Amino acid sequence: MTTLDAIFSPRSVAVVGASTKPGKVGHDIFVNILKGGYQGVLFPVNPTAKAIQCVKAYPTLSDVPDPVDLAILILPPRESLKTVEEAAKKGVQGIVIVSAGFREVGPEGRAVEDRIAAVCKDAGMRLVGPNCLGVINPHPSVKLNASFSGRMPAFGNISFISQSGALCTAVLDFAADREFGFSKFISIGNKADVDELDLLRYHHEDKDTEVIMIYLEELRRGAEFTQAVKRITSGDRPTPVLVVKSGRTAAGAAAAASHTGSLAGSEGTYDAVFQQAGIIRADSIEELFNFAGAFASKKTPSGNRVAIVTNAGGPGIVATDMTISSGLTLARFHEETVEALASHLPATANLHNPVDVIGDASIDRYQNALGAVIRDEGVDGALVILTPQSMTDALGTAEAIAKIALHTAKPILCCFMGIVDVSSGVKYLQERGIPVFRFPEHAAQAYGALYRYSRWLNRQHLAQFSLTHDRDRAAQAIKRCLDQGKTRLGEADTHEILNCYGFDVLPTYLAVTREEAGDFAEKIGSSVALKIVSPQILHKSDVRGVELHIQGREAAEEAFDRIMENVRNLAPAARVTGVLVQKMADPGEELILGVSRYAGFGPLLMFGLGGIFVEVFKDVIFRLAPIGRNEARRMVRGIKGYAVLDGYRGKPPVDGELLERLLVSLSDMALNHPEIKELDINPLVAYEKGKGAVVADSRMILEPPREDPASS
Repeated sequence: MTTLDAIFSPRSVAVVGASTKPGKVGHDIFVNILKGGYQGVLFPVNPTAKAIQCVKAYPTLSDVPDPVDLAILILPPRESLKTVEEAAKKGVQGIVIVSAGFREVGPEGRAVEDRIAAVCKDAGMRLVGPNCLGVINPHPSVKLNASFSGRMPAFGNISFISQSGALCTAVLDFAADREFGFSKFISIGNKADVDELDLLRYHHEDKDTEVIMIYLEELRRGAEFTQAVKRITSGDRPTPVLVVKSGRTAAGAAAAASHTGSLAGSEGTYDAVFQQAGIIRADSIEELFNFAGAFASKKTPSGNRVAIVTNAGGPGIVATDMTISSGLTLARFHEETVEALASHLPATANLHNPVDVIGDASIDRYQNALGAVIRDEGVDGALVILTPQSMTDALGTAEAIAKIALHTAKPILCCFMGIVDVSSGVKYLQERGIPVFRFPEHAAQAYGALYRYSRWLNRQHLAQFSLTHDRDRAAQAIKRCLDQGKTRLGEADTHEILNCYGFDVLPTYLAVTREEAGDFAEKIGSSVALKIVSPQILHKSDVRGVELHIQGREAAEEAFDRIMENVRNLAPAARVTGVLVQKMADPGEELILGVSRYAGFGPLLMFGLGGIFVEVFKDVIFRLAPIGRNEARRMVRGIKGYAVLDGYRGKPPVDGELLERLLVSLSDMALNHPEIKELDINPLVAYEKGKGAVVADSRMILEPPREDPASS
């Protein structure tokens, strides 16, 4: 028995703090275990009660005469600590602390929680909580409901992990309404020891779990989480992981000094984690269940071509719209399929996708239509919609669908609209593991989630790049800046560091006087840009500190004067170092690359369309470092404006492989130099293959390195 087996499948359970008074948590948890039909041995622990629910009680955990695998604690913090120390001496393998009053209430509670975690670690006990609902295992051989939810869910093949205990009771009620079964169900509360990553690894190895659902509030092991879950979702025995995360606001992003920091926020970070790990994200609890129902069927489509069979035009149109918006496409039937449909359906039926079998459709019509489209080689799966009419046989139609589903590897998702009139058909489909939904948009969204996961499983793996960097020279440049007290670096310093990692930079010179500006313009010999340099000015255009397309000495000197005058008027407190004179880049596609460092996660990389409108369109994508070539390619191709890079209106595509190399180099730079807190390259001007890409503007924020929780 592993230590987590002791929590989910204990042979014996002691409820410490069991109560004789109904309504008390200690009473209800004990009764829930008892009424749930727990198959092991149960011990109530209460210093004043002789028995609880006719079961002999013991004054302390040490007084229990037999071994105890799992101790459930419903005690105040300091009493919990004493009992945990007692449990360690007794050889208890697992602890669940339901009580609140620990780290969530302040430093004193946190100190007790930390001490409990340390005792558990030293003793080799695993700890769930504190401040949690508990744990449920409905398997017939266990039947453990060690929670204060009075509802024992049905047994199924889906495991559920939640940080919120209060949410769990609502989820259990929601699941009961849908006759939804669980393999394991757990609330992890404060995560003093066992967290979602521990549980994901455990559920992945659990033969009874086919799908894992998570309600997540925050991660503490971001970098490790990403790499570990990637192996879970795409390893030798992939397990789908579905998540709903609370809070989509970018709290704290307003304080960031770079484009990367302000655009990322917490949501950019979590989206990066989910995408890199192959996690499917849902927007609500209901959507989470819809997705889980589809994944529980264990069928994923090989493509995104969907056939829709319906007996009502309106729902078919809704399904069509949601199919397209979910990243799917309506399948085009082969001629033989259309002929087969014509032979079985009335003249008023629509033979093309979506197939309308008309409101008076019999069982045979559904069976023949679905059978014809699912056999079409151009169809990857089907959505079947049924609206109850007076002549509709919901059960018979469900039986016909189930026969076809049994003999195809293609997913078939159903929408039986209504509640009472279709209930027999819905139940029949559910009992046979065929996903069924109340509304067509839910079915289409769930099918879209299946397709996204299928693409993740079947993604290509390119050979990695072999890159060399001048890491030492970059480190020396960073150290020199920090030694000089410079933490906000302009282009001159940033370009030197970028050049060490293979970024081409434009010829750039710092002019302190108008005469020097003229000299440098003559030296460059072509069109130049002039840009103000000041540690107090991060966005140069805001103070009219940029002049572009300047030709010759005289024009450069005049531009220098205008910039200095603008800054004196618009940013009088700024300390000006000088004006950069930089060769103008040839026209190309303007991109933004960036780095922003988040505690607990490490460096977050950004890529997207750049230039002055980056924060208007916000067409950017994020990934956590480290990334390799494959993740870099998904970044480049993942932005909405990828068509701009892939060639449009006769323009040649930019050098995508070079962009991938630069993103991998950026990842290496961020990992090699933890002093880099934030970095913007905006714009990087990219050209067609063979013509490269140049850094036209950049800025960097340094911070003396501190230990990052992501690496601890």
